[in-house]
Amino acid sequence: MNDEIDAERWRLRLYIAGGSPRSLAALANLKRVCEDYLPGRYELEVIDLTEEPERARADQIVAIPTLVRRLPPPITKIIGDLSLKERVVVALDIEPMA
Repeated sequence: MNDEIDAERWRLRLYIAGGSPRSLAALANLKRVCEDYLPGRYELEVIDLTEEPERARADQIVAIPTLVRRLPPPITKIIGDLSLKERVVVALDIEPMA
């Protein structure tokens, strides 16, 4: 049963550039999607590349903001402010909760 719970856990990483309007919009939009579609089932790590530029190499980040879905596999990347909720849901391949 514990493996089943872990399998349902989403790990997301959002790369942003400080308090830029696009970065703040991406964070707010992502939180809205997560609370609507993955309540209690996600972990979100926010990485500010103005403070930690070396972290961009790990996920080969070339533009910001960029969202990386680490779990469940496969790894998926979405670039932009995540303002089109339906596109974010489809790109992340989020299935509605039963």
